Amino acid sequence: MNSIASSTAAAAPSPVLSETFSLLSLLTISITVLLILRYYLPLRTTPAYLLVPVFFALFLPASIGLLVPIDLASPLESTETPKGIWLPTAALRVGWRITYWLTFALTWFILPILAEYSDSGFREPKAKVLDSLRANAQYYAVVFGSGLVGFIYVLWSYGKVDASLKGTIMALAYCWGLILAIYLMGHGLVSIPRRLFRSADISGRLRRIQCHAPRIYEKMEDAEMELEDLEQQVGELGRRKGGSAELFRDWIEELVDMVSLEAQMAPSNARRAVRGTGNERSLPNVITEKWLAELTRDLVRARHARSRYGSEWNRLLEEAVRTQAILDSAGSKKLDFGKGAAAGSTSVWERASLFNPYTRYLFHYHVAPHLRMALGGLLGLASVCIVWSELVKDLFPSLSVIRYTVIHHDPLGESGGQVGLAGQAIAAFWLLYMCAAALISITEVKVWRGRALVKRNTAPESAFWYASQVARLSVPLSYNFMTFLGSALYKDTVFYGFLGKLIDLTPLGEWFNYLFPAFILLPVFATLFGLYGKVQNMFGFGAAFGMGGDEDGEGGEESFYGTGSWREGRDLIERELNGTSASVRNNRRAELGGSSTNGSGRRGGPILSIPRSSTGSSARAPTTPFATSPTSGSGGSRHQANTSARRVGRDRGQVALSNEGDDENFFEALGHRMKNTIDTFDTPDWFKGFGEGIKKPKWMGGDDNGGSSSNGGGDIRRWFGGGDGSSNSGGGQGRIRL
Repeated sequence: MNSIASSTAAAAPSPVLSETFSLLSLLTISITVLLILRYYLPLRTTPAYLLVPVFFALFLPASIGLLVPIDLASPLESTETPKGIWLPTAALRVGWRITYWLTFALTWFILPILAEYSDSGFREPKAKVLDSLRANAQYYAVVFGSGLVGFIYVLWSYGKVDASLKGTIMALAYCWGLILAIYLMGHGLVSIPRRLFRSADISGRLRRIQCHAPRIYEKMEDAEMELEDLEQQVGELGRRKGGSAELFRDWIEELVDMVSLEAQMAPSNARRAVRGTGNERSLPNVITEKWLAELTRDLVRARHARSRYGSEWNRLLEEAVRTQAILDSAGSKKLDFGKGAAAGSTSVWERASLFNPYTRYLFHYHVAPHLRMALGGLLGLASVCIVWSELVKDLFPSLSVIRYTVIHHDPLGESGGQVGLAGQAIAAFWLLYMCAAALISITEVKVWRGRALVKRNTAPESAFWYASQVARLSVPLSYNFMTFLGSALYKDTVFYGFLGKLIDLTPLGEWFNYLFPAFILLPVFATLFGLYGKVQNMFGFGAAFGMGGDEDGEGGEESFYGTGSWREGRDLIERELNGTSASVRNNRRAELGGSSTNGSGRRGGPILSIPRSSTGSSARAPTTPFATSPTSGSGGSRHQANTSARRVGRDRGQVALSNEGDDENFFEALGHRMKNTIDTFDTPDWFKGFGEGIKKPKWMGGDDNGGSSSNGGGDIRRWFGGGDGSSNSGGGQGRIRL
């Protein structure tokens, strides 16, 4: 017996190689996460309370992507022979517990509190913490209320208090994450292949960049004007002496120094040239701590918003320059992106000696489009397989395509088959693609507070929010992927024993896990057939979904700016690159009676400037092949005096279209377009005298002059807010909104 036991122990496989591979993989994941953080955040100036939680919020989900393939190949019985990278059951159980509960704590407690802490405008840490807890009170009330209802249901169904509490917490967190993950993943499964297919068309890519330009340009102007208003308010606050302001003199001086320091760091050609929106913000009679905190928070948000849209505008200019250069290379058979800022966007591979101007032309004009088409076709096929597997995994598990790509050893056996090294690699690809589809959709959602990822200058609150979404989606997507492989296989994993049993604790949780993923067809069809844009055009609230308009071209700029939006974008880009944009705006401002003096008393000339981030760094504009006098900027004096209309100018005397923002509803948009149409057509001579003899009754404000047309009352356009502009009233200037 002892000899048999010794021979069995000697025959048992050793996990040393697998453990070494796992450690090296974790080290690689750590380095990758640090590089991602370095791309979006300045590591030297970012505080530790931001870097450490965000690092773990990205590292732990990536570790889950490593644990799932290892768990699939690791045998529960010691007598089984593994066919891939595997770990002992005890090590896997410890890994799942640490990873899951740390991710859970980050998602539901640590990151939300730190996000509001970083967004708070108070000075003292204690006040910031209390403000963060107050801001999260409603969020936690909803969470704990849902948890209480779920706990009562699980207790009634299962009857055990010890397992009910933990099962309720884990099941509710999983269900909420699965709802969000299925919706986002369904959108991304269509969006990613579509992007690749559309980017293969070089001229179409340039057209979409031009369509996107007016909207980004206008948002950048709005952000700069909002920041200018807040800076003026801070300047006025700094001049107030005595009263309640003396109680917060140190705080006020810090705000004034912050504003003045940014103005000093900006070069002379990067200073704004207008006085904000013209909506003066009056100071309250009594300065309170809460009001100062709100002012500080608004100022920080405005600075990050300006940095965000300035970065987007610079990136759009670089993409436009590169795409135009690729198109122009068709005639000369040579492609050179230049030595300026645009060259900085090329990769190391492109700058290598392999790519001379001719080979670069061959790659970008002929090879790259076909590679994009091939990759788009491959990922499109992968999207179809994922959607199909979601639909058949419960009723017909043997028809799941993903199952046969992962399980290569006895896939139809009673044990569910075994996963080898090749199957683990393919499983990692499927899981990575599902996570990428969900995460790329987050960047397309128009989230509250305008959160966005900005290169080297992401706002702390935005970093916390995006990290929490990554952590929230990782566990549901991982377990949902494992259900594709059949119950005979995934129910023998450590992950199922840790989480799956608690999800299947009640019939409601089991049915939800199997049936709800079928609703992936809703976001898939909505994105595939452009339902977001159609709903937006029909009812005016489609933009609330936040998808399908910008990148996919459904209900995007064409619906906002009309049929000539790509021409407006082309003119904006050309004027910006040629250095004529500022002079055009100043001339229009002079015609409208605007002033080119900013709130600080500075005069702005026709100089394009660089939009500066809140940290003082600037982004250079690209050098274009077709620019006659390229400049190194894209921000600066970008405002128009008539901000109530927010006009985007066109060359050749085209009509300026009114854009009141993304929040206007269908009837407001219809009224604006009707007014613009009526404003611009010429009234026939025989019709101009119509209504001369009509006298308004006194109860409507009529006078003895009756049908006098001294103020243009005889013009039919005045009935709709139009007119020739001769009147000093709001209606004479066409400012009445329907």
